Amino acid sequence: MANKQTNKNKSNFKNPIKGKPKFTFNIYWIYIAVFIFLGIMFFTDNGDSRINREIEWGKLQQVLLKKDYSKIIVVNKDFAEVYIKPDAIKTDSLYNDLKPKSGFLGTQTNVKESFYVYKFVEFSQFREQLKDVENQWIARDTIGVESDVKKSEIISSHRINFTPETRKNFWGESLSFILPFIILIVIWIVFFRMMRGGNSSSGGGMGGGIFNVGKSKAKLYDKENDVKTTFEDVAGLEGAKLEVMEIVDFLKNPKKYTDLGGKIPKGALLVGPPGTGKTLLAKAVAGEAKVPFFSLSGSDFVEMFVGVGASRVRDLFKTAKEKAPCIIFIDEIDAIGRARGKNLASGSNDERENTLNQLLTEMDGFGTNAGVIILAATNRADVLDKALLRAGRFDRQIHVDLPDLEERKAIFKVHTKNLKYDKKSVDIEFLAKQTPGFSGADIANVCNESALIAARHNKKLIGKQDFLDAVDRIIGGLEKKNKVIAPNEKKTIAYHEAGHASVSWMLEHASPLVKVTIVPRGQALGAAWYLPEERQITTKSQLMHEMISLLGGRAAEDIVFGEVSTGALNDLERTTKMAYSMVAYYGLNEKIGNISYYDSTGQSEYGFTKPFSEKTAESIDNEIHKMIEEAYQKAKEILTIHREKLDKLAMQLVEKEVIFREDLELIFGKRPFEKVEESAENNTNSNIEENKTESNPISEEEVN
Repeated sequence: MANKQTNKNKSNFKNPIKGKPKFTFNIYWIYIAVFIFLGIMFFTDNGDSRINREIEWGKLQQVLLKKDYSKIIVVNKDFAEVYIKPDAIKTDSLYNDLKPKSGFLGTQTNVKESFYVYKFVEFSQFREQLKDVENQWIARDTIGVESDVKKSEIISSHRINFTPETRKNFWGESLSFILPFIILIVIWIVFFRMMRGGNSSSGGGMGGGIFNVGKSKAKLYDKENDVKTTFEDVAGLEGAKLEVMEIVDFLKNPKKYTDLGGKIPKGALLVGPPGTGKTLLAKAVAGEAKVPFFSLSGSDFVEMFVGVGASRVRDLFKTAKEKAPCIIFIDEIDAIGRARGKNLASGSNDERENTLNQLLTEMDGFGTNAGVIILAATNRADVLDKALLRAGRFDRQIHVDLPDLEERKAIFKVHTKNLKYDKKSVDIEFLAKQTPGFSGADIANVCNESALIAARHNKKLIGKQDFLDAVDRIIGGLEKKNKVIAPNEKKTIAYHEAGHASVSWMLEHASPLVKVTIVPRGQALGAAWYLPEERQITTKSQLMHEMISLLGGRAAEDIVFGEVSTGALNDLERTTKMAYSMVAYYGLNEKIGNISYYDSTGQSEYGFTKPFSEKTAESIDNEIHKMIEEAYQKAKEILTIHREKLDKLAMQLVEKEVIFREDLELIFGKRPFEKVEESAENNTNSNIEENKTESNPISEEEVN
């Protein structure tokens, strides 16, 4: 009954154009036909064959002396055809090369004539050669003959007669006349096919070319080339899946909604950071709905010719209506959907705006229940035109955010399904805790990288350490163990990383440490991995503790060596951005007050003016400087109090190069905030603190 109901509901959307499959002509069929014809002509016998062989003068001289020829024909004074008597061919082995042989499939060739072809250089030379043969005949047959009358009879009878003949090469002359026309026709056909862009793919996905330049480039997925992705392949994204399931259910059971007067949204916009699975979710919708699915990118509408983008939009919707019910998926829609009127150079984006106008018209142009639903994906929803996001077009925005802990566990289970890993040592939940802030694409990369690392070490199973090494490599880059670092520089880097670790260990809201290393990795000379708490909102004290922790490395250099290096570049960059956000965006500064200059619409990107006065800008700069200096002094205070522990930790780093949380507990003891961390550790992950350098961080002379 369920199947009957589904079929009945599907019948509500009738395809206006129904037709039988069309016969498609292919030029390669001509090649096959010609090949078969030539094969038949080559292997079959027409019953009237002529055998000829090219001959040298020495053998031809023997033939003439034996008088085994029946006639000689000189063709165009270029060569001579010497025809041999059939009886001579049968009896004399000299003419074995002219004897008929078995044909194709054992058939005997019926020979009508056999002759030799003698190609001479000049006709006069050939005449002299014939005279020489005649003289040999006369000398041989006049031996012992004394009568002059008899000799004259012998001489006259020994003349070699030949017939001159002028032949015209009909096929050669015809071909020389026709060939230029054939070449022109072939060039025209090839050029015409190139302009048409070759064979069109199903569903209106046309190739490039002049004549088809206005055709849609959308690729159609239907019953013939079905999408195998389903919602089971999309781990996490539970909220997003619930929303798109309504679209799938409408396409499967439209009558359930239309009977109540409901209208399904015409469009849904998938919004989220890169790699979170927007395109994968759209593929799953296509796989679940079992309806035609048109997939293309926003840049597919863009072309150098005027009006092409709008033409492709019209062609896309025309084809979609014929295939209804169906789904259109436009990836990276911001390529054509940016807000109009924001181009700095006048007229530079007219074509893109015309394409957007046509898209807006088409989304309002078809009927309410036409069965054409549009999905689009972007990670820049703030720059899209407001008309594109209004009700009746993209009615809803489905946010596809970075996965949380449980969603990361589900994603790991999907991507480790086909991996051969040690299930005793590898804990999926542990890996999920180690990767906060990772997108689905990042987790897929971790799984793939772990397999490559295990294979590089000739392992049969992927171990826990292989996964951790993969996470470290993706976050910080490849280890450079062979990089030569001077002892003084190594000591500076060790104190820098020890400063980060010590300060973060003694602050309540700083992220707890996992491990510290001074092995160069990527652009970082050293790195520290933390387990930050996953939270939705952040307080001022939490941000301040993070800033203090970031400045711990530079503070350690200042306390120990009395000077600082360029190694804190990344720390200073992150600290400055964080302080600016606290003052100008979050309203966390008392002097500036509860004011935010953040523009969520993105309109400030196109302006040259600041949203605040010069006096306010000066105040913001002063407050940022004051906030960073306060955090720096706090970091120095903590390290001064725990100087002995800092030295011990730095020396261990110089010796071991890598130390873990357990080593810090032996030096500093357990953190005084353990109870707070017990609840926070369920949502933790590793994060890298980079120690970047603009040049050599410190020289030997500077240390001294």
